[in-house]
Amino acid sequence: MTKRTMTLNLTDAEMGVLDELSAKKDLTKTAVIRQALRLYQTIDARVEKGEKLLFENDATKEKAEIMLL
Repeated sequence: MTKRTMTLNLTDAEMGVLDELSAKKDLTKTAVIRQALRLYQTIDARVEKGEKLLFENDATKEKAEIMLL
C-alpha cells in the first residue's frame, strides 16, 4: 500500500479537538484522522443503503437520530 502525504489546515478549535482525541485514545493525530475516515466511510455506506444512524440512552431509552449532509 502506497502512502501519500497531504496538508490539512484546521482551525484552533478543530486542532484542539484532534489534540484531545489523540490524548484520550492514546493515538497519534494521524491515527485519529484515519479512524475518523473509516468510521465516516462505514456510516456513509449504511446511510446510502437507507439505514439510519441512532444513538440510544441505555438508562432512559431515549433515541436520537443523526442526520448526515
